[in-house]
Amino acid sequence: MERTRRLRIAVIGAGASGLMAVIKLREAGFDDVTVFEKASSLGGTWRDNRYPGIACDVPSLAYRYSFAPNAEWSHVFSPGGEILAYLEHIADRHDVAQRVRYESEIVRADYVEGRWRLESVQGDEGSFDAVVTATGILHHPVLPDIPGVDSFDGPSFHTARWDDEVSLAGKRVGIIGTGSTATQIVCAVIDDVEKLSLFQRTPQWIRQLPNKPISREKRDAYRSEPELLEAEYDRLTGWQNTEFAAAVVGENATAYGDLAAACEEYLATVRDPDLRRRLTPDYKVGCKRLVMSDGFYEAVQQPQAELVTEGIEAICPAGVRTRDGRLHALDVLVFATGFDAHGFVRPMNVSGRDGLTLDDAWADGNEGYLTVMVPGFPNWFMIGGPNSPIGNFSWLQTAERQFGFALQIIRRIAAGELSEAAPKASAARVFNDALRDQLPHTVWASGCRSWYMDPHGRIASWPWTFDKFEADMKAPRWEDFELA
Repeated sequence: MERTRRLRIAVIGAGASGLMAVIKLREAGFDDVTVFEKASSLGGTWRDNRYPGIACDVPSLAYRYSFAPNAEWSHVFSPGGEILAYLEHIADRHDVAQRVRYESEIVRADYVEGRWRLESVQGDEGSFDAVVTATGILHHPVLPDIPGVDSFDGPSFHTARWDDEVSLAGKRVGIIGTGSTATQIVCAVIDDVEKLSLFQRTPQWIRQLPNKPISREKRDAYRSEPELLEAEYDRLTGWQNTEFAAAVVGENATAYGDLAAACEEYLATVRDPDLRRRLTPDYKVGCKRLVMSDGFYEAVQQPQAELVTEGIEAICPAGVRTRDGRLHALDVLVFATGFDAHGFVRPMNVSGRDGLTLDDAWADGNEGYLTVMVPGFPNWFMIGGPNSPIGNFSWLQTAERQFGFALQIIRRIAAGELSEAAPKASAARVFNDALRDQLPHTVWASGCRSWYMDPHGRIASWPWTFDKFEADMKAPRWEDFELA
C-alpha cells in the first residue's frame, strides 16, 4: 500500500502493549511516533509491582511477544523481575527509548479539525493523526473503604507501591486481600515473618501449578533449536485458548470439569476441617479470576499464619480491629486490594467529534466497538478497551491482535484512502447487544462479585472463544465504519 501521508502518531503508555505498538509501527514504516509515559521508566505493571513472590500466572514460554521468543526464562512461571528485564531488553533491541517521553502523563486529548491535540503534565504536545492508548487496566491501586485506613502507626502500603526499605523478617505482618497478589506474597514471606495475619473477605478458588525451574539443559536446547521453543509456545497458547479460555465462556464443559476438580483436589489438602471450610468459596470455579499457586494452602497452614475471616471494623494505630472486638497487633500492614480495572484512560479528559467527551459517552458504562474503538472518536485506538479479554487470554496475545486491527486502519489513512475512521454507533450497538446476550452463558455470570464487573454490575470481559476474537481482529469490517 503506497503512502501519500506522513502520519504523526502518539502511543500513550510504555508498558508491554505500548512497547509492542511502537515496534510494530516502526516495522510498518511509521517513524514519527512518540510514546508518552507517566512514570520515569518503562515496564508498566511489571515496573510498578515488585512485591515478594511476584510472578506471572501465564506460563513464561507463552508470555512473550510473538516476534521475540525468549529461551532464558528461569521458571515455568517467571518472576516479575525477569519479565521487566525481558521488556527492557526488547525495548533496547528495537531502540524504543528514543521515542519515549517520560514523566509526561497525558491529561487531555481533543479532536480538533481532524487531528488529536494532546496536552501532558509538561504542557501542549501538539497534534497527532492517530492515537493508540496502551495505558493498561491494572495501574490505579484501590485502597479499601475501611475506617482509619490512614491511621496505622507502622509502615503500610499497597502492593503496587511496595516499600523496598521495609523488611518483613521477624515482623507481625497483616495482609488485607486474598487474590493472586496476596497468595504470592504469603508463599514468599511465610518462612520469614513472626506472624502473618491474612484478612479474607472472600475465599478464592486456587489451582495448584508447581512453579518448577526450567533446567539449563532445556534452556540450551531452546536456544540452539528455536523450533522447539516455538513448538512449546504453540502448545501452551493452544492449551490456554482451547481449554481454559473456552471453559470459562461455556464452550468446553470437559475442560471446565477438569479445572473444577483440580481446584477441589487442592483444597482437600487443607487438613483442618474448620480452616478448609473457611477457605471454601460459595461460587463456581472461575467466577472470580482463578488463582494459580504452587504452595498457598501449605503456607496458610503453617503455625505462624492465621486466616482472619471476621469482618474488619477499623484500622487502628496498633493494627486491625475486627468486628468481634479483637485487635490484631501488627508491625506492617499490606493492602493487596487490587486496582480500578474500569478506569481505562481516565483520569485523562478526552473530547472527540463535536465535543463529545469520553466521560459522557461512557456515562452509563464503558462500551466500545470490538474492544478497540468508540463511536465519535475517530482515529483513537485502544489496546485493552472495553470488554477486552482480561480474564481468559494471555495479555500479550490480546494486545498484538488488537493493535493489528488498528494498524490496518492506520495504513489506509497513510495511503490517503481516508482521513478518519470511527465505528458507527449502530455497529457498536450490535456488538454490545451481542455481548449482553452472550455474557450470561459465561462462568463470570454464575453468582459472584469480581473485578470483572464494572461499577454498574456488568461483566466487562470477552464472552467468546479466542478463535472468535482472532477472527474479529483479523480485518476491519469497513461497512461498520464512518469513513471520511
